[in-house]
Amino acid sequence: VCVCVCAFCLLIGVCAAGLSGGGPDTTDCLYYNVNFEQERTNRSGVERCEGEQDKRSHCYASWRNHSGSVELVKKGCWLDDFNCYDRPDCVATEESPQVFFCCCEGNFCNERFSHLPDAAGPLIVAPPPGFLSLMIYFLLPFLMLTVVVIASVWTYRHKKPQYGHVDISEDPGPPPSPQLKPLQLLEVKARGRFGCVWKAQMIDAYVAVKVFPIQNKESWENETDVFITPGMRHENILRFIAAEKRGNHMETELWLITEFHERGSLCDFLKGNIISWSELCHISESMARGLAYLHEDVPPLKGEDAKPAVAHRDFKSKNIMLRYDLTAVIGDFGLAIRFSPREPPEETHEQVGTTRYMAPEVIEGAISFHRDSFLRIDMYAAGLVLWEMVSSCKAADGPVGEYLLPFEEEVGQHPSLEDLQDVVVHKKTRPSLKELWRKHTVSVTSHYITCHLADAFIQSDVQ
Repeated sequence: VCVCVCAFCLLIGVCAAGLSGGGPDTTDCLYYNVNFEQERTNRSGVERCEGEQDKRSHCYASWRNHSGSVELVKKGCWLDDFNCYDRPDCVATEESPQVFFCCCEGNFCNERFSHLPDAAGPLIVAPPPGFLSLMIYFLLPFLMLTVVVIASVWTYRHKKPQYGHVDISEDPGPPPSPQLKPLQLLEVKARGRFGCVWKAQMIDAYVAVKVFPIQNKESWENETDVFITPGMRHENILRFIAAEKRGNHMETELWLITEFHERGSLCDFLKGNIISWSELCHISESMARGLAYLHEDVPPLKGEDAKPAVAHRDFKSKNIMLRYDLTAVIGDFGLAIRFSPREPPEETHEQVGTTRYMAPEVIEGAISFHRDSFLRIDMYAAGLVLWEMVSSCKAADGPVGEYLLPFEEEVGQHPSLEDLQDVVVHKKTRPSLKELWRKHTVSVTSHYITCHLADAFIQSDVQ
């Protein structure tokens, strides 16, 4: 048995070496980016492929075809993708996509590209079998039988280990969009309680991919359901692209794919920037439009059902994305609730959301389970976000202080629920509005009203 196992390991090593070294080395690819101005990159040139040492690299090209006229979109390096293995030519095989995509192996193999529908790739004439191939053909059946016997004996003698509370037999369900374009994760942009957010490339555009472990399936399902709710497309709500399941069993991940915004969240932007009065107005106005639409019941439009009111329940500056022009876009609906006119909201007594943004009645656990109560909780959090912007605005005379989160002066950066209960509920403390913030050299009245609006949101009894 030991001899057979050793022989099998040797065979695997030989086969693996053949697989990893079978394709030509790809170190350089032609580079092109039609969006070079927006993405602040070079328009064309040569890209050096720098992947992991044990991974293969490829070249790719993507283009559009407008009535026979080819419009090149992007060219460059594409990291380890099984669909690109052993392809010396860049040939797209999809029938008639919106954007054509092909990948290949070999330096500058993406110089030429073509489209052959339903082609399985270029035909490669195999060389006559050598001694190693003949040995594999003879040994493989015998070794496979040996492995099956060993595996059966081992399984009989050992109990299957338990894996905590994860039900790996439970299928999260089919993805809403199984026909996704090739997608490549590039870098982690944020981490949260339910997963991490990646910047990724999907053919001709960057997208954001929120990756949930299988344990957080409920949050993934809820956020997906909210995104696909009728009428949820709005210029100030994050644009949903697709959701899908990746991997199998314990390796399963749940992906949520949305549009990507390079500026990141409002929280991250305020940490590194002081905003002007006009920027404050633009961000707060677009944020308010998005939240108002989220809270609104929209009657059915042509060919679409009515949109129900939606309460966010985790509204904060970290969940507001900024476009390049600083337009606010609301995202992260993992805790959101939809309200049907015919059904009351579920009576859940969980204290959900980010602690420092919780309204007083949420901290106390005294929530009234009515639609308007949940919507007002969002408004309280919106007041705190408005306070963050006012405190980072250079409109007022005098210096702008270091960026602070709401209640950071009172309870620090990592407050507990008990800390907030003492400060917000018992002492009824709210983030202070400094007197100099109420003064604005251009429009005293406007700045004064903005400060009082933020004050009204967070000082009033939300109930």
